[in-house]
Amino acid sequence: MSRFAGKGVVVTGAAQGLGLGMVEAFLAEGAGVVAFDKQERVAELASERCAAFVGDQSRRDDCRRAVELCVERFGHVDVMCAHAGIAEPLPLLEMTEEHWRRHMAVNVDGIMFLTVEAARAMVAAGRPGAIVCTSSINAWFVEETHAVYNVTKAAVWTFVRSAAMDLARHGIRVNGIAPGVADTPIAELVVHNPELAPQYLKTIPLGRFGQPRDIANAVLFLASEDASYITGQTLVLDGGQTLGIPGDLEAAAEATGWEGS
Repeated sequence: MSRFAGKGVVVTGAAQGLGLGMVEAFLAEGAGVVAFDKQERVAELASERCAAFVGDQSRRDDCRRAVELCVERFGHVDVMCAHAGIAEPLPLLEMTEEHWRRHMAVNVDGIMFLTVEAARAMVAAGRPGAIVCTSSINAWFVEETHAVYNVTKAAVWTFVRSAAMDLARHGIRVNGIAPGVADTPIAELVVHNPELAPQYLKTIPLGRFGQPRDIANAVLFLASEDASYITGQTLVLDGGQTLGIPGDLEAAAEATGWEGS
């Protein structure tokens, strides 16, 4: 397939995990990609059709420079994947202002900066485009000790809807994804734990953890012409985990720590 041949794409959080999966998927379908990450190792992705950019999405200048690089290298920006985020657990009673504000800066401010800078470039070029933002099932299926992460992902969910309304008149579609647990470095302690993983899987109806390609496939769909009449929506990618309570309630209770009411 070559749905993105001749397209310019920016992906943040590109050095590992889901972001890396997105980069690989877009390249496989013919896109020119700016791989944006805070980690220096993103430079290893550089190739004829992949421009590596080291930057911090919580800094607006870095977001603008990444978009400018996409225009410089590939002629225009057609797709923005505002994916990167941080998730560091901390009990609410131990919450510090620095911890709270840093998560907000990366997970919310950064998503806004990337969306606005990409949309401005699309409008200036007179080209329609697609923006895909990463939320999480944590937006409503909250996790203990992750209060600020939960809040930021709920904010992204609402931002997608707001941005879609504002940008529709310019032919720019804005959608989101809400992944559950996927096999990435950030979830390694769950996914590759021989005792915890089997119990956790009992809470997922499809019986497996997500893979980076599962998530990338959804992102490419939302960014493609196949989704040309979809905007303001967030696809839940969790194997059915948030649908309800599994039939094996005892196993689910053990896996989640739920004690009933």
